[in-house]
Amino acid sequence: MDQKAARVRKVDIDKEMRGSYLDYAMSVIVGRALPDVRDGLKPVHRRILYALNDLGITPNKSHKKSARIVGEVLGKYHPHGDSAVYETMVRMAQDFSYRYPLIDGHGNFGSIDGDSAAAMRYTEARMSPITMDLLTDINKNTVDFVPNFDESLKEPEVLPARFPNLLVNGSSGIAVGMSTSIPPHNLGEVIDGVVNLINNPDISVTELMKTIKGPDFPTGGMIMGRGSIYKAYKNGRGKLTVRARTRIEDLSVSRKQIIVDELPYQVNKARLIKKIAELVKNEKLEGISDIRDESDRDGMRIVIELKRESTPQIVLNQLYKHSQLQVTFSVIMIALVDNEPKVLSLKRILEHYLEHQKEVITRRTQYDLDKALDRAHILEGYKIALANIDEIVEMIKNADDVESARINLMEDYKLSEVQADAILRMRLQSLTGLERDKIESEYNNLQEKITYYRSILASEEKLLKIVKSEILALKEKYNDERRTSIRDRATDLVVEDLIEEEQIVITMTNQGYIKRMPLDLYRSQRRGGKGVIGISTKEEDFVENIFTTTTHYKFLFFTNQGRVYRLKGFEIPETGRQARGTAIINLLELQNNEKVTAVIPVKDFPEDAYLIMATRNGLIKKTSLEEYDTNYTGLIGINLRENDELIGVRIIEKSENIIMITHQAKSICFNEADVRAVGRNSYGVKGITLAEDDYVIDMGVDSVGEELLVITENGYGKRTPLSEYRVQNRGGKGIITAKTTEKNGLLAAAKIVDSDLEMMIITMAGIIIRVAVNEISTTGRNTMGVKIINVDGEDKVVSLARINDELLEEDEKNDQQKENEEGNLVSDNDSKIEDDVE
Repeated sequence: MDQKAARVRKVDIDKEMRGSYLDYAMSVIVGRALPDVRDGLKPVHRRILYALNDLGITPNKSHKKSARIVGEVLGKYHPHGDSAVYETMVRMAQDFSYRYPLIDGHGNFGSIDGDSAAAMRYTEARMSPITMDLLTDINKNTVDFVPNFDESLKEPEVLPARFPNLLVNGSSGIAVGMSTSIPPHNLGEVIDGVVNLINNPDISVTELMKTIKGPDFPTGGMIMGRGSIYKAYKNGRGKLTVRARTRIEDLSVSRKQIIVDELPYQVNKARLIKKIAELVKNEKLEGISDIRDESDRDGMRIVIELKRESTPQIVLNQLYKHSQLQVTFSVIMIALVDNEPKVLSLKRILEHYLEHQKEVITRRTQYDLDKALDRAHILEGYKIALANIDEIVEMIKNADDVESARINLMEDYKLSEVQADAILRMRLQSLTGLERDKIESEYNNLQEKITYYRSILASEEKLLKIVKSEILALKEKYNDERRTSIRDRATDLVVEDLIEEEQIVITMTNQGYIKRMPLDLYRSQRRGGKGVIGISTKEEDFVENIFTTTTHYKFLFFTNQGRVYRLKGFEIPETGRQARGTAIINLLELQNNEKVTAVIPVKDFPEDAYLIMATRNGLIKKTSLEEYDTNYTGLIGINLRENDELIGVRIIEKSENIIMITHQAKSICFNEADVRAVGRNSYGVKGITLAEDDYVIDMGVDSVGEELLVITENGYGKRTPLSEYRVQNRGGKGIITAKTTEKNGLLAAAKIVDSDLEMMIITMAGIIIRVAVNEISTTGRNTMGVKIINVDGEDKVVSLARINDELLEEDEKNDQQKENEEGNLVSDNDSKIEDDVE
């Protein structure tokens, strides 16, 4: 007991656990999970290949049972489970896992459908031809050997690796606290990259990518975007988007099918097909009628039949979004450098490989030099012996034993022990004239080799030339076509890609209710038809804006506080014909006292398109529409000073004239070219100089109509031709647009109109009247106008709005009557939707 007590040590459990776990972690990192940067192999891979070399199971020999190979590896080098060794060997034989398989398998070695390989007693294996180039010259002291697990044998610490296997076949593994995921590459491209690095040690990643274009997966597919490849190569980390290679075929006149020819790397085909079938069954994918696997020994072929009404590209985009037809491949280029895990860039991996090759060739050359010197030393002894053959033969005959003969030779002819032993072993046939000539010739050849070997060891330039010539010979032997194509741009799927583009009608009421309806809801009718009810509104509400667009249009909502919000067409809720719609405040995160003052629908954001904005305090701003091409919403559309607000926004075209109208009945007309374009986050410039207590009530452009309609607070209105408003310079005080008195009051609202429109006039008390523009008198600028609406007491006119409900204004009685008619086809009054919208 005293002896046992003496062996007990008290330790800090925290320190002991930390130290033990660190030892375990490093053992896993170095001994199991991470590849060596020099040969790209983990210990188990290296041991399998070395065992095959030991057994002589080379490409020119017959296959041997896998169980025999696994047993050799387990018994000599790798004391772990047999399944770990066999599964590793199986993977090295799979042409869908390795870009250049290192094992030539015979039998069932699994499939891309996830089928497991047959038991090791049924399969056979041998080296692949390319594996020989990983082991070339291993017996010439090119690499260090270390003791095996029981120190009974030696195994290589690393293989000579004639080609950069770490990049060519890639690697993946999970260690403790880190993992590696290096994609495979095309052998010819990687070798060209090494040659470029030899020629130019200062080469950049960008220049390297001219030859090493990107990963080259054994299963093909497409990498979306070169930018992500560059980041991964430069930083050692990155993410690549990899897509299946697909094509669309005609199944019949009205039906099509999607054919999948190649899958992303490491995607299980059977599991993919099952997943797509589940998505169709659960109605997460629409438009697919059938899916089947028609793959055979000639190649992969997955057939996805589409329904008659399906759009192939939309279905394909949905497949990319929801299935493994598109995956993300994480690149984490971690490898062991001097037994330490390091994150490596593409250039650093090539540099480490090149340093390894320089060491391998240096050690090989030194080995060959030593052998040549040893042989030359013996041949020199032969030459001395042949020059003194008679005396030496007599000396040997008279010697008492071999040892005395050796000593006599060494003393009398100044020979080394090695030379003396070689002479004593000479055969009599070596004394013939022919043999003597051979010795002389061999000696001269050896002297040339010795000179050559020494020149290599003395010159790094010669050394690099040998590296270059040897790897270029490998390229000539094994190079093949790239399998994975690379798209210049990444294609990130957005929601639009998953929704079919269709014609829609968007309506927005004066009180802020918005809705979406399909355009075909407004079916064509015969002349004289009754129309359809497009929306039900409160008595005091009406449709103010109507747009015919598509589900892929973007809508920019500008508010009085200068912010711009955005919705896409399909994001606006679709409702029935008679529904009021959704309050805009439920779709946009509007702030307190913030209200929408303008809605701009856009399909694209061209560089030459501009928005013009006007504020209450007379500022005007022109900004490129492209500035608003962002996925963010609630951004600043225009900077506003204190007590100012945005009152109007329009898309402006080149050479259009802008008209600003104020509360005190002044107006100014100037050309858009007078306003220089500024950035989104700016204030704008002065459009009109305002008198005290005056403010801008509206802004328009002359392309939308031929007359300016104004209405005063007391209900007087008039139309004036735009021709009476001369074009001035921006920033002036403007000209009179109406005569104002106590009787008619100051201006409340203004709009540029055509005579065939109808307008709504709204008062402070909520009274609304509808009036046709052609019923309002046309007079000169400096006139009062005529009474249009009676305003009682303290009530005043506050707003003027154009009615945009030609499609929508019918009562339920007419709608019900029309539903009972047959063949409801076109109404002249209802056919104007596209004209009104545009």
